[in-house]
Amino acid sequence: MLRTFCRAVTLAAGLAFLFTAAPALSQAPKEPDTVVLKGAPMGGVKLQHKLHARDNKVACETCHHPSKPAKPMKAEHQKCTDCHTKVAAAPMKTNTRAAFHDPMAKKGLCADCHAAELKKGNKKTPAKCTDCHKKENG
Repeated sequence: MLRTFCRAVTLAAGLAFLFTAAPALSQAPKEPDTVVLKGAPMGGVKLQHKLHARDNKVACETCHHPSKPAKPMKAEHQKCTDCHTKVAAAPMKTNTRAAFHDPMAKKGLCADCHAAELKKGNKKTPAKCTDCHKKENG
């Protein structure tokens, strides 16, 4: 009788876990609609994540590059600023600005893509620094 009771309690606990914790474990973190990249002297950049990722079909790996041995990632799609800081701190060699574009914003992750879109004739693509960098974004 005691053995049957223990089995029933174990089964109930297992089912409770299955219906409460398991769905959360199987779901990927929800991607944000908008991300604000703060800290730039010209102002923060309000990155429309959904527009880039879903609407423009930019692959996640374009921005969320693979983990580097010098500083392994803690999550698959973590924030850029988790590793790239205003002043690069060892073992990192790339500061926040350089992760997105060169000092004159003529080349780099964001600048290259925006330039390519402008060449295609996409007039909605931000073309000037102040189109992305805004003081009100921090």
